[in-house]
Amino acid sequence: MSDFETDKMEKIRDALNVCTMCGFCKSVCPSFKAIGWDSELSRGRIILSYGLMTGEIPADESVIKSMYTCTTCADCVRRCTSKVDIVEIIEATRADLVKSGHILPKHKAVCENIIATNNPYGEKKSVKETLGREPKKAEIGYFAGCTATYRNKEISAATISILDKLKVDYTTLDEVCCGSVMVRVGWSHDDVAKLYQRNLDHIKSLGVKTLVLSCAGCYRMFKTEYPRYVEVPFEVLHISEFLAKQDLKLKPMNGIVATYHDPCHLGRHVGVYEAPRAVIKKIPGLEFREMEFSGPTSHCCGGGGGVRSAYPEESGKIAKTRMEEAEFADLMITSCPFCVNNLILGRGEKEIRVVDLVELVDELL
Repeated sequence: MSDFETDKMEKIRDALNVCTMCGFCKSVCPSFKAIGWDSELSRGRIILSYGLMTGEIPADESVIKSMYTCTTCADCVRRCTSKVDIVEIIEATRADLVKSGHILPKHKAVCENIIATNNPYGEKKSVKETLGREPKKAEIGYFAGCTATYRNKEISAATISILDKLKVDYTTLDEVCCGSVMVRVGWSHDDVAKLYQRNLDHIKSLGVKTLVLSCAGCYRMFKTEYPRYVEVPFEVLHISEFLAKQDLKLKPMNGIVATYHDPCHLGRHVGVYEAPRAVIKKIPGLEFREMEFSGPTSHCCGGGGGVRSAYPEESGKIAKTRMEEAEFADLMITSCPFCVNNLILGRGEKEIRVVDLVELVDELL
């Protein structure tokens, strides 16, 4: 029996009614390209969601896989002539599956880690202890995010180094997970809401007026998800937006061809495209070239929506396809730790360097 909330049931029913099955989503869906079945793209997932809602389709292994191989990249939303927000439907269906007891073991472990340790990796040390900085009163706060704190430490280290070099009066935070992972896989909103409140209470207590984030996923949460449920009484900036406004004196990179990969959470979900490119343009001598699919049409790296943790093979295929589009470049720049990790996975034997924008800026500043 489905546990869908009434408003979500209506959205799924409406989506099924307006979807023309035109297949425009098919031309851009990363998981369809990797797997090749109609059940792995938007029009197929709408039918599956409706079947799950009415009880006509059982939540068996194949159906659950179809619902969880979606990277939530939102490229299908951009292409949809019927204006169906499939990402919202996917996440509503996942929430219903979890509520009904259907959750992938790896996703369950990650969410239980967050509840137990405040981060998805089960690390016992807090962010404050790991970064080695004591939070203080300041108008600018840096929210590092779990991945840049515990796994891609070079990203948080580079961001802190940049802020220090620019002599910014800022503070790091005694933060907990932003909740993005939980939302993406459909975990209980009650647990996510506790994370929202803990982060907001702490940030407000320090007098922060501008919150700067280097993780695209965390940025999306504070920019668009948090305000749906709680008041966010401070400015929220991605680090690229912050750096685009700074007078950066950067060393030259002569003879290097670079390109930029737009993270889905930063680009299509929030609309930040120009700021990272504005920062890249500050690098003297660097030859910058766009990939065929960039900006709003940028292809997904395959690392989002919980796909990499649950289905690494499919995730790797998507990343490989994206890296093949950048074969002309020496340097692939992006602005998200998940994109960095997955693009490196898809790089294979290619010699192209994959780097987060803040690492590059810190090297050249």
